[in-house]
Amino acid sequence: MRYSEDDLLPVSAIQHLLFCERQCALIHLEQVWDENVLTAEGRQQHDRCDEMASETRGDVLIARGLYIQNLELGLTGKADVVEFHRAEAAGMDAVPLKIADGFWKPFPVEYKHGRPKTGMCDEAQLCAQAMCLEEMLKVHIEAGALYYQKPRRRTPVEFSESLRQIVKAAAFKLHELIRNGVTPPAVNDKRCDNCSLKNQCLPGCTSGKHLVNDYLLSSLKNVGAEKSEGMS
Repeated sequence: MRYSEDDLLPVSAIQHLLFCERQCALIHLEQVWDENVLTAEGRQQHDRCDEMASETRGDVLIARGLYIQNLELGLTGKADVVEFHRAEAAGMDAVPLKIADGFWKPFPVEYKHGRPKTGMCDEAQLCAQAMCLEEMLKVHIEAGALYYQKPRRRTPVEFSESLRQIVKAAAFKLHELIRNGVTPPAVNDKRCDNCSLKNQCLPGCTSGKHLVNDYLLSSLKNVGAEKSEGMS
Protein backbone atom coordinates (compact mmCIF):
# COMPACT_ATOMS: atom_id res chain seq x y z
CA MET A 1 0.00 0.00 0.00
CA ARG A 2 1.14 3.52 -0.80
CA TYR A 3 -0.44 6.58 0.75
CA SER A 4 -1.27 9.74 -1.13
CA GLU A 5 0.45 12.96 -0.12
CA ASP A 6 -2.83 14.15 1.43
CA ASP A 7 -2.73 11.23 3.87
CA LEU A 8 0.84 11.70 5.14
CA LEU A 9 1.35 12.05 8.89
CA PRO A 10 4.30 13.65 10.74
CA VAL A 11 7.42 11.56 11.26
CA SER A 12 7.61 13.00 14.77
CA ALA A 13 4.33 11.23 15.58
CA ILE A 14 6.22 7.91 15.54
CA GLN A 15 8.17 9.08 18.59
CA HIS A 16 5.00 10.34 20.28
CA LEU A 17 3.14 7.09 19.62
CA LEU A 18 5.87 4.83 20.96
CA PHE A 19 6.40 7.07 23.99
CA CYS A 20 2.68 7.32 24.85
CA GLU A 21 -0.32 6.60 22.62
CA ARG A 22 -2.51 9.06 24.52
CA GLN A 23 0.05 11.85 24.11
CA CYS A 24 0.18 11.07 20.39
CA ALA A 25 -3.61 11.26 20.07
CA LEU A 26 -3.83 14.50 22.06
CA ILE A 27 -1.23 16.15 19.79
CA HIS A 28 -2.08 14.74 16.38
CA LEU A 29 -5.79 13.94 16.75
CA GLU A 30 -7.12 16.58 19.16
CA GLN A 31 -4.52 19.23 18.23
CA VAL A 32 -3.66 19.81 21.89
CA TRP A 33 -0.23 21.23 22.67
CA ASP A 34 1.38 23.01 25.57
CA GLU A 35 4.97 23.75 26.44
CA ASN A 36 6.97 23.27 29.57
CA VAL A 37 10.61 24.11 30.15
CA LEU A 38 11.79 20.86 28.54
CA THR A 39 9.75 21.22 25.34
CA ALA A 40 10.58 24.92 25.02
CA GLU A 41 14.29 24.22 25.26
CA GLY A 42 13.91 21.34 22.82
CA ARG A 43 12.04 23.53 20.33
CA GLN A 44 14.73 26.20 20.57
CA GLN A 45 17.35 23.53 19.87
CA HIS A 46 15.51 22.44 16.71
CA ASP A 47 15.05 26.07 15.64
CA ARG A 48 18.78 26.68 15.93
CA CYS A 49 19.42 23.68 13.68
CA ASP A 50 16.99 25.06 11.08
CA GLU A 51 18.55 28.53 11.19
CA MET A 52 22.07 27.26 10.56
CA ALA A 53 22.99 27.10 6.90
CA SER A 54 23.99 23.92 5.14
CA GLU A 55 27.75 23.58 4.79
CA THR A 56 30.66 21.46 3.63
CA ARG A 57 33.30 20.12 5.98
CA GLY A 58 35.95 18.26 4.04
CA ASP A 59 34.38 15.06 2.74
CA VAL A 60 31.08 15.70 4.53
CA LEU A 61 28.16 17.73 3.16
CA ILE A 62 25.77 18.86 5.90
CA ALA A 63 22.13 19.57 5.00
CA ARG A 64 19.82 21.06 7.64
CA GLY A 65 16.04 21.19 7.79
CA LEU A 66 15.66 18.75 4.91
CA TYR A 67 12.05 17.90 4.02
CA ILE A 68 11.45 14.15 3.75
CA GLN A 69 8.62 11.72 3.04
CA ASN A 70 7.82 8.05 2.59
CA LEU A 71 4.63 7.11 0.75
CA GLU A 72 4.79 3.47 1.81
CA LEU A 73 4.84 4.40 5.50
CA GLY A 74 2.62 7.43 4.98
CA LEU A 75 5.02 9.79 6.76
CA THR A 76 6.46 13.22 6.11
CA GLY A 77 8.52 15.72 8.05
CA LYS A 78 11.80 17.51 8.33
CA ALA A 79 15.17 16.06 9.28
CA ASP A 80 17.29 18.15 11.66
CA VAL A 81 20.55 17.23 9.95
CA VAL A 82 21.48 14.87 7.15
CA GLU A 83 25.19 14.40 6.63
CA PHE A 84 26.38 13.11 3.27
CA HIS A 85 29.71 11.34 3.61
CA ARG A 86 31.84 10.97 0.50
CA ALA A 87 32.04 7.40 -0.80
CA GLU A 88 34.78 5.90 -2.93
CA ALA A 89 32.33 4.49 -5.45
CA ALA A 90 28.65 4.07 -6.24
CA GLY A 91 26.75 1.39 -4.36
CA MET A 92 23.51 0.54 -2.57
CA ASP A 93 24.48 2.94 0.22
CA ALA A 94 25.88 5.80 -1.91
CA VAL A 95 24.17 8.15 -4.34
CA PRO A 96 25.19 11.01 -6.64
CA LEU A 97 24.19 14.56 -5.70
CA LYS A 98 23.51 17.47 -8.03
CA ILE A 99 25.40 19.91 -5.83
CA ALA A 100 28.69 17.96 -5.70
CA ASP A 101 30.71 15.51 -7.75
CA GLY A 102 31.13 11.92 -6.68
CA PHE A 103 28.96 9.63 -4.55
CA TRP A 104 27.68 10.23 -1.05
CA LYS A 105 26.34 8.17 1.87
CA PRO A 106 23.41 9.75 3.78
CA PHE A 107 23.71 9.79 7.58
CA PRO A 108 20.73 11.34 9.46
CA VAL A 109 21.27 13.05 12.82
CA GLU A 110 18.39 13.97 15.12
CA TYR A 111 18.92 16.49 17.92
CA LYS A 112 17.20 15.79 21.24
CA HIS A 113 16.90 17.82 24.41
CA GLY A 114 17.82 16.12 27.64
CA ARG A 115 19.14 12.61 28.05
CA PRO A 116 18.63 9.28 26.26
CA LYS A 117 15.24 7.71 27.04
CA THR A 118 14.33 4.17 27.89
CA GLY A 119 12.61 2.30 25.10
CA MET A 120 13.11 2.80 21.38
CA CYS A 121 10.93 5.84 20.61
CA ASP A 122 13.82 8.16 19.66
CA GLU A 123 15.61 5.47 17.70
CA ALA A 124 12.42 4.63 15.82
CA GLN A 125 11.87 8.29 14.87
CA LEU A 126 15.40 8.50 13.49
CA CYS A 127 14.97 5.21 11.64
CA ALA A 128 11.71 6.53 10.14
CA GLN A 129 13.63 9.54 8.84
CA ALA A 130 16.20 7.21 7.30
CA MET A 131 13.45 5.17 5.64
CA CYS A 132 12.03 8.38 4.18
CA LEU A 133 15.44 9.25 2.75
CA GLU A 134 15.84 5.72 1.39
CA GLU A 135 12.60 5.92 -0.59
CA MET A 136 13.42 9.40 -1.88
CA LEU A 137 17.04 8.73 -2.83
CA LYS A 138 16.76 5.01 -3.74
CA VAL A 139 19.55 4.19 -1.32
CA HIS A 140 20.17 1.96 1.71
CA ILE A 141 21.12 3.72 4.97
CA GLU A 142 22.81 1.58 7.59
CA ALA A 143 23.04 3.97 10.52
CA GLY A 144 22.54 7.46 11.92
CA ALA A 145 22.92 9.21 15.28
CA LEU A 146 20.96 10.87 18.06
CA TYR A 147 22.57 13.92 19.62
CA TYR A 148 21.42 14.52 23.19
CA GLN A 149 22.06 17.94 24.68
CA LYS A 150 22.78 16.80 28.24
CA PRO A 151 25.64 14.38 27.50
CA ARG A 152 26.58 16.59 24.49
CA ARG A 153 27.58 13.62 22.44
CA ARG A 154 26.18 11.41 19.72
CA THR A 155 24.54 8.09 20.33
CA PRO A 156 24.97 5.87 17.25
CA VAL A 157 21.87 4.07 15.97
CA GLU A 158 21.98 1.06 13.67
CA PHE A 159 18.92 0.69 11.46
CA SER A 160 18.50 -3.03 12.02
CA GLU A 161 15.70 -5.07 10.53
CA SER A 162 14.06 -5.33 13.96
CA LEU A 163 14.07 -1.54 14.35
CA ARG A 164 12.64 -1.14 10.85
CA GLN A 165 9.80 -3.52 11.76
CA ILE A 166 9.06 -1.40 14.84
CA VAL A 167 8.79 1.66 12.58
CA LYS A 168 6.51 -0.11 10.11
CA ALA A 169 4.22 -1.37 12.88
CA ALA A 170 4.16 2.07 14.53
CA ALA A 171 3.33 3.80 11.23
CA PHE A 172 0.45 1.38 10.62
CA LYS A 173 -0.84 1.90 14.17
CA LEU A 174 -0.49 5.67 13.83
CA HIS A 175 -2.68 5.78 10.72
CA GLU A 176 -5.17 3.47 12.44
CA LEU A 177 -5.27 5.75 15.49
CA ILE A 178 -5.93 8.86 13.40
CA ARG A 179 -8.46 7.05 11.22
CA ASN A 180 -10.44 5.74 14.22
CA GLY A 181 -10.40 9.14 15.91
CA VAL A 182 -10.41 7.77 19.47
CA THR A 183 -8.02 9.04 22.15
CA PRO A 184 -6.81 6.19 24.40
CA PRO A 185 -7.08 6.49 28.20
CA ALA A 186 -4.01 7.53 30.17
CA VAL A 187 -1.65 4.96 31.67
CA ASN A 188 -0.54 7.23 34.54
CA ASP A 189 3.04 6.19 35.17
CA LYS A 190 6.43 7.89 35.59
CA ARG A 191 6.38 9.13 31.98
CA CYS A 192 3.68 11.60 32.98
CA ASP A 193 5.92 13.56 35.38
CA ASN A 194 7.76 15.56 32.69
CA CYS A 195 5.05 15.53 30.02
CA SER A 196 4.04 19.01 28.85
CA LEU A 197 0.46 17.78 28.35
CA LYS A 198 -0.03 16.53 31.91
CA ASN A 199 -2.58 19.26 32.75
CA GLN A 200 -4.55 18.59 29.58
CA CYS A 201 -4.26 14.81 29.85
CA LEU A 202 -5.14 14.57 33.58
CA PRO A 203 -3.64 11.09 33.91
CA GLY A 204 -4.85 10.73 37.50
CA CYS A 205 -8.45 11.13 36.34
CA THR A 206 -8.39 9.47 32.92
CA SER A 207 -6.23 6.39 33.44
CA GLY A 208 -7.78 2.99 32.84
CA LYS A 209 -7.60 2.12 36.54
CA HIS A 210 -9.45 5.27 37.49
CA LEU A 211 -12.11 4.60 34.89
CA VAL A 212 -12.68 1.08 36.26
CA ASN A 213 -12.95 2.43 39.81
CA ASP A 214 -15.47 5.04 38.65
CA TYR A 215 -17.51 2.33 36.94
CA LEU A 216 -17.56 0.10 40.03
CA LEU A 217 -18.42 3.02 42.31
CA SER A 218 -21.20 4.11 39.98
CA SER A 219 -22.57 0.57 39.86
CA LEU A 220 -22.58 0.29 43.66
CA LYS A 221 -24.41 3.62 43.94
CA ASN A 222 -27.03 2.43 41.44
CA VAL A 223 -27.55 -0.79 43.37
CA GLY A 224 -27.91 1.17 46.60
CA ALA A 225 -30.42 3.52 45.00
CA GLU A 226 -32.50 0.63 43.65
CA LYS A 227 -32.61 -1.00 47.10
CA SER A 228 -33.72 2.25 48.68
CA GLU A 229 -36.51 2.65 46.15
CA GLY A 230 -37.64 -0.94 46.75
CA MET A 231 -37.88 -0.38 50.50
CA SER A 232 -39.86 2.87 50.20
